[in-house]
Amino acid sequence: MSGEVTELHIVDEDHNIFDTDVEYVIPLYQRAYAWEDRQLVQLIEDIQDVDEEASYYIGSLIVSKQSGRYEVVDGQQRLTSLFLLLNCLGVKVKPTLTFACRERSNYTLRNIKELLLEEQSKLDMDRIEAGIQRGVKILCHEIGKADFDRRTFLKKLSKVIVYRIEVPENTDLNRYFEIMNTRGEQLEQHDILKAELMSYLSDEAEKELFAKIWDACSDMTGYVQMHFVGKNNSVRETFFGGTWNELPSQNLQEYKKHMKEVENEESGCCIKDIIKEDFYIEDDEGYVDRETRVRFESVIEYPYFLLHTLKVFVALKGIKHENKDLKITDELLDDKKLIDAFNRVVFHGVYEVGRIGEHKEKFAREFIICLLRTRYLFDKYIIKREYANDSTEGEWSLKSLHVSGQQSKKKPYYKNTEFVRSGEWTSTNDRRTKTNIMIQSALRVSYTSPKVMHWITKLLVWLSEEDCKHIRNDDITRFDSIAEQIAIAAVKENFFRVCPRGVYAMGVNTPHIVFNYLDYLLWYHDRDGKKKYSDFTFEFRNSVEHWYPQNPSEGTFEQWKDGVDQFGNLCIIQRNVNSKFSNMSPEAKKSTFKDMISKGSIKLRIMSELTEKKGDKAASLYWKETMYRKHEEEMIGHLKEACEKTF
Repeated sequence: MSGEVTELHIVDEDHNIFDTDVEYVIPLYQRAYAWEDRQLVQLIEDIQDVDEEASYYIGSLIVSKQSGRYEVVDGQQRLTSLFLLLNCLGVKVKPTLTFACRERSNYTLRNIKELLLEEQSKLDMDRIEAGIQRGVKILCHEIGKADFDRRTFLKKLSKVIVYRIEVPENTDLNRYFEIMNTRGEQLEQHDILKAELMSYLSDEAEKELFAKIWDACSDMTGYVQMHFVGKNNSVRETFFGGTWNELPSQNLQEYKKHMKEVENEESGCCIKDIIKEDFYIEDDEGYVDRETRVRFESVIEYPYFLLHTLKVFVALKGIKHENKDLKITDELLDDKKLIDAFNRVVFHGVYEVGRIGEHKEKFAREFIICLLRTRYLFDKYIIKREYANDSTEGEWSLKSLHVSGQQSKKKPYYKNTEFVRSGEWTSTNDRRTKTNIMIQSALRVSYTSPKVMHWITKLLVWLSEEDCKHIRNDDITRFDSIAEQIAIAAVKENFFRVCPRGVYAMGVNTPHIVFNYLDYLLWYHDRDGKKKYSDFTFEFRNSVEHWYPQNPSEGTFEQWKDGVDQFGNLCIIQRNVNSKFSNMSPEAKKSTFKDMISKGSIKLRIMSELTEKKGDKAASLYWKETMYRKHEEEMIGHLKEACEKTF
């Protein structure tokens, strides 16, 4: 019997994915439920972004039919999350999901209604599985937000499908699971896209070159140069020159010629080479000095990088939809629609030579070069997370790859990307690098979903314009200003233009970019003076809170109704801060959360400093009556001044 593929809708008019007479069982060899904040928020966002006019594929469920039950071989984390989500939404769900030999998990699922109602008196809390309980809490928080529309969400959810794929009978499931974990869960969309684009090429040598570039770019760890491997660094130098840091050429035929020569060279390592004391296996790591080894982590994954590159390609080539009323690319960067995004460009795009669909070979050649150059620019000019030695504490980084040594002894090292005019001091460059890091990290922590990281596209387009002219001259010294303009545009559009008559009272709906751009400005103005905020870094502070609370703890002080949502009374903190923070008085927060405040948002630090009693007035009362307004005027003043400046 061959595997059977079934299309399953999560919900429809009167059924859902768990309305079945067959039970789904999570086998013991699978890990316990482990999805946390990032994955669950992403699931909600994926569903909210669904086009109600089309079906939306959200993944595969690999199962094996065993004694009338479906044993889940792969996809259990998503399946369990959907089970929790439907319960949180109040959808009637049959108890058709169980865990083999995990009584806590099963007890929690059987009693999920009581867990949702927080009727803990009816539960044996020692038997509750913490991972599932945490998942329920996160999902309830997301769907409990003021702007969440349950009816619309369920309508979108009805368009979401998964494919249930049955493995053939007599499959060794343990072995199958081991292989899937080793090789990856399933064929990804970008693998399918690669094969499709390569099929447009008729020359076998070009196909091999396409695959080599694609595969190197697909590894988002480290720097792309390190993914071109060959004897004596010949492959790497074909693309990036002897310094390993040159902008790749746009000439595909030049690469073909060099690669043919490289292929004729002897490859591999002989035993006599391996046994030498100085023999080493090359990896992505390098050094920033003689003792500090570093590794780097990208801020986006490859499918999203492909979508950014497609937008860069469309912008550079001036590609339009053949139907002038339609857009050639989507606003959102949706990895679930990767193939659709490319198909729209290929089959409906028009540029200088006509319809792209009639020139597919040309498109494939031009896109792979665009991919290579865009990845080079991305690595050099877009922030990464940098980890020193064996540390797990990363920091924001903007470095370029360089090389030391000669010929086969060359090794990579990293130093700050240059943003200077010729002849300027290194210290000037370090200063500009820091400024670029700060404004980009402000954007990064403001837009946490990869679907809305449009700032990356905009910066890559600017870097790529007119054969990358900006990186060849003094224009690169204003790269931080280009990034700052993106932040300013967002603050103007989503804050100043939506706050009527100068009343800045958006409360918890205030966009995160407003807080983070303000922190950037406060840091920037301080760096030449007292350097009070030299220790400040942008972190994922993703919870907007009231300094003077909306609901004071147990009526210990009076409620503030008319101004509590004002910008002057708002701060941004990390979501994992103790939940008691929200109901405490300002002076209690100041004394209780000293460490968090000292390392937190600059605006929060200032608010804490301003929280002082005045005469016989308690600090909370004086804050509510006077200081919040003065603080707001000063902060809004900084934002307005920045938004009115020209570059």
